[in-house]
Amino acid sequence: MFDVEKDVFYVGVNDHSVDLFEGMYCVPDGISYNSYVIADEKVAVLDTVDAAFGAEWLENIRKALGGRQPDYLVVHHMEPDHSANIFAFLKEYPSARVVGNAKTFTMIKEYFGKEPENKLAVSEGETLSLGRHTLRFITAPLVHWPEVMFSFDEADGILFSADAFGRFGALDVPAPWDEEARRYYIGIVGKYGVQVQNVLKKAAALAVKKICPLHGPVLEGDLSHYLSLYDAWSSYRPESEAVMIAYASVYGHTKAVAERLAKMLKDAGKEVVIADLARTDRAKCVADAFMCSKLVLASVTYNADVFPCMREFIDCLAERNFRARKVGFIENGTWSPVAAKLMRDRLSGCKDLEFIESTVKVRAAFSQENVAELEALAAALID
Repeated sequence: MFDVEKDVFYVGVNDHSVDLFEGMYCVPDGISYNSYVIADEKVAVLDTVDAAFGAEWLENIRKALGGRQPDYLVVHHMEPDHSANIFAFLKEYPSARVVGNAKTFTMIKEYFGKEPENKLAVSEGETLSLGRHTLRFITAPLVHWPEVMFSFDEADGILFSADAFGRFGALDVPAPWDEEARRYYIGIVGKYGVQVQNVLKKAAALAVKKICPLHGPVLEGDLSHYLSLYDAWSSYRPESEAVMIAYASVYGHTKAVAERLAKMLKDAGKEVVIADLARTDRAKCVADAFMCSKLVLASVTYNADVFPCMREFIDCLAERNFRARKVGFIENGTWSPVAAKLMRDRLSGCKDLEFIESTVKVRAAFSQENVAELEALAAALID
C-alpha cells in the first residue's frame, strides 16, 4: 500500500504465483492487480483484484480506511482479475454502492448470477462527487472489452485508465516500462487500435497529471513519453527504422541464412532484431515486429506448408492488424520450397504492406546461387 496523492491510496496486490497471464503470456516477473481508494468526504474504492488475493486486498482496504466505511465501489473493467471480489467486498461493506455502466451490470449478472442490490449506472461524461474529488466517467469500449470505462479525478488530475497503460511485472520488481508495456499492449489490446485512438482523443482534452492503470506502476512526471508510445502503437506506426528477422529453422540452414542477412544489415548500419520463433517468447516476437519498420520472415517448407511456429506467428500478426510495414521473405525447401508464397498469402488480409519482390529461395543449404538474392533483399531493406 502507498500514497498516490494525500488522500488517494494504492491498495492493490502483487501476484508471483502466476506463470501465464490470461493463459498465454509469460510473466516471469509476475503481475500486479491494481486497486485504489479515494478517501474524501465520501470514500470510493476503485476496482477489485484477482480471486486468489481477495483477503489480502480487503486487508489493504481496511488499513487505508482506518475504520471508515466505503460509499462506492467503482468497476472500470469486468475482466475477472479486476472484478472477482465484487461480492466479497459487498459482504464486508454491504452499504456500499457499486458504480458501473449498463454493460458492467450485464456482465456482473453473467459472472455472478445476480446484480448488486445497491448500484449506480453511469454514462459517458457523468460525474460522481466525493467532496474535493469529482470523478468524471469516460467510456472506452473495446479497450479491450466492451464495458470498459475510465474515470478522471478532476481534483488531482488522475486518470484511472483500466487496462490501458498497463504493463506486465509485479510492482516489487523494478523494470523499465516500455518493453513490458509494449508486449502487454500489442498482445492484449493491439487489435483495437481504432478504439484506443478514440479514447486518446478524449484524454487529450483532460489535464492529466498521473495515470493509474490496473496493471503496472502509476505513471507520473512527463507523460508525453507514454502517450506518444500509445499513439504510435494504436495507429500502427513503427517506433524504429529497424529490421526484424524472424526465422523458423529445423537443422540450422535457414537460421544461418537469417544470421547472414542480419550481419549484412548491421554492417550497413541498420538496427536489427533477430528471433528464433521456436525458442523466443511469442508475445515478444509479435511486439518486436510492431516496433520495427521492416520484417523478414524466413521459414523452411514443412509438410508442404509453413513451419508451425512461423504460421502461428504470422497469424498473431494478422489478428492484431499488422500493417504499414515492408516485408521480405526467405524460404527453404529441399525439393519443393513453397513457404514464401504461403507466408505472403497468410498476410494478404493485412493493410498497407509492401512486399519485397527479391525473395531468397534456398534449396537445403545456402549456396553461391543465393548470394545475389540475399544481396538484393538486403539492398531493399537498407533502402
